[in-house]
Amino acid sequence: MVHPLDPFSFGDGRPTLRNRTVVAAMTNKQSHADGVLSDEEIRWLLRRAEGGFGIVTTAAAHVDEGGQGWEGEMGVWGDHQLPRLTELADGLRSRGAVSLVQIFHGGLRAPRAVTGQQPVSASDVNDQGAEEPARALTESEVEEVVVAFVEAAVRCEQAGFDGVELHGAHGYLVAQFLGTKTNRRTDAWGGDLSGRAAFLKAIVDGVRAATSPEFLLAVRLSPQIDAMGIRLAESLELATWLPAWGVDLLHISCWDAFQGAPDEPDDPRTLTRRFRTALPEGYPLLSTGAIWDGAEATYVLGEGADLVGVARVAIGHPAWPEGLAKADYAPARPPFSPEALAAADLSPVFIEYMRRWKGFVTDGRSAD
Repeated sequence: MVHPLDPFSFGDGRPTLRNRTVVAAMTNKQSHADGVLSDEEIRWLLRRAEGGFGIVTTAAAHVDEGGQGWEGEMGVWGDHQLPRLTELADGLRSRGAVSLVQIFHGGLRAPRAVTGQQPVSASDVNDQGAEEPARALTESEVEEVVVAFVEAAVRCEQAGFDGVELHGAHGYLVAQFLGTKTNRRTDAWGGDLSGRAAFLKAIVDGVRAATSPEFLLAVRLSPQIDAMGIRLAESLELATWLPAWGVDLLHISCWDAFQGAPDEPDDPRTLTRRFRTALPEGYPLLSTGAIWDGAEATYVLGEGADLVGVARVAIGHPAWPEGLAKADYAPARPPFSPEALAAADLSPVFIEYMRRWKGFVTDGRSAD
């Protein structure tokens, strides 16, 4: 049986992980207005590396000024951001963690209040709950965004990070291209699944061509987003294409790694098991969603994941991997006091953001 603390190797000169635990990307709003990393954000991530995580992933980082989704978001779109990116990459490596930067573009979820621009998407979209309708990117603009992703990945490698994760989950721009409801284009960037995945493939191709063979390239996908027209069957098919594209790791964002497909109640398999079955044997799979204790982490690995990603438990328990050495490890669950979160190196800004999560902070939003 695979244990969460077993090492994992990607092979072919790529990094070897000290264990199979991953800090998933988490919004924390701690960066400066120009996208430069703050002391607080660097400290928060380094603390998780000190706590023993195998991979530490940054918060989502926008690749273009027009792609910023919220205030306090880190950026990877300008060389002025390189010094602090380098400081973070060096710090994570010196603490034994492999580092990924999650790069993304908010698309229709990059509001004018933050960017000063009308949001853009694969098509004209006005039914996805955004503050104002998004306009369709022109063909040349799509190509420009692809270049922005590639240049951001190159910047991350220059800074010394081990790789990037392309954020194709949670309804941001890559997901908007994948969805049938948000992508109604009739050009090369739309149509069938191959056409709707062309945007993602162009980014992958560009990053692979512009970075070294050892630079890790991960893709994060949401298996299903009904509102955008992302279906599980197509996500499974898309997953089978990633190895040939040169993607090193598939990260599935399950929300709950212990449940199956929501609209297939007669199929008892978890989403992790479904993707493991679809992928080639040995292809690296990371699964994230509601994992909290040691037994749950071991279960997800038993379902076929190679790596287990966590978010909320890593906020409250920076040394979560160390706890996994105990067979019955069951860390305390929320709510956490503001003092406990501050002791875990969350800044006042981050703690205030976490007060919006139901039942997470003792003086925050009620779980009822």
